[in-house]
Amino acid sequence: MTTATELDRLMSLMTGDEKHDAAATSTLDVLWTLYDRVLGRNDRFFLSKGHGPMAFYAVLTAKGFLDESELKTWGRADSRLGYHPDRTRVPGAEISSGSLGHGLPLAVGTVFGLDARKLPGDIVVLVGDAELDEGSNAEAIAVAGREGMERLTVVVIDNSSATHGWPGGIASRFAVEGWETRTVDGRDHDALHHAFTEAHPGRPLAVVAVVEPKG
Repeated sequence: MTTATELDRLMSLMTGDEKHDAAATSTLDVLWTLYDRVLGRNDRFFLSKGHGPMAFYAVLTAKGFLDESELKTWGRADSRLGYHPDRTRVPGAEISSGSLGHGLPLAVGTVFGLDARKLPGDIVVLVGDAELDEGSNAEAIAVAGREGMERLTVVVIDNSSATHGWPGGIASRFAVEGWETRTVDGRDHDALHHAFTEAHPGRPLAVVAVVEPKG
């Protein structure tokens, strides 16, 4: 059984990008809850918050996509584990990411494609609160709400890194466009599981995961 201690140990094998430690650790509980308890066989996960992907690589290792020995190579010129995930090189990575603002628009386009081809599965995309400053996300939020994309879930990691913030909180940014919204403790696995799995018929879902710094 994988524990928080084990995930922390796997993350500790990757060094050299300490400036993104907080970005990585703020996603760890959300990522583990999704991969261990939420994502189904036909579902797809998009990591839009691709800078500092140590937690992502640790979870992929715990789930068998990567071998533990490879984690020590991360960031090297000869490693497929880059400081930003590359979908052509990293098993389990659906998109290449790191530049802010791309994951949610890609998710919206994927939902349109799956619907057109009548293929099963939901899309979950993880974004950072600072990414919501990007105009591409504003457009994607509006389109998904208007289209009632029930199979789309966005989880926003709220670690207070956004420059300006939003009047009324992050959830209001989505609610005004017709999304179902839920704000939870981003380190509480049971609360996250409930937020991700409770029905939201006819509407896309935004889960705001509030993460306070550890220590």
